[in-house]
Amino acid sequence: MNLYVSNLGFHVNDDDLIKLFSAYGNVTSAKVITDRETGRSRGFAFVEMSSEEEGKKAIQGLEGKDVEGRNISVSVARPKTDRGNSFGGGGGRGGNRGSRW
Repeated sequence: MNLYVSNLGFHVNDDDLIKLFSAYGNVTSAKVITDRETGRSRGFAFVEMSSEEEGKKAIQGLEGKDVEGRNISVSVARPKTDRGNSFGGGGGRGGNRGSRW
């Protein structure tokens, strides 16, 4: 089961999450998401547990738990969707619109 973890402190790393979630079952993977340019944590992560039962136990046990002075949020991760073009498909200035000449 893939879990979404948010409101993480900026010093929490992958190993910290593995230790935290291991109390509820086998952690298959843990990944804190970082900014591409700075490498700094973006404050959320994904943790994969080996079974749905373990994932549910982790959600129940860790939702709202204080980690580094912040109450984390743990929920089932939603599948990634194709968000498409954030400019509405047209991109740019849309032809001659806004042209002075």
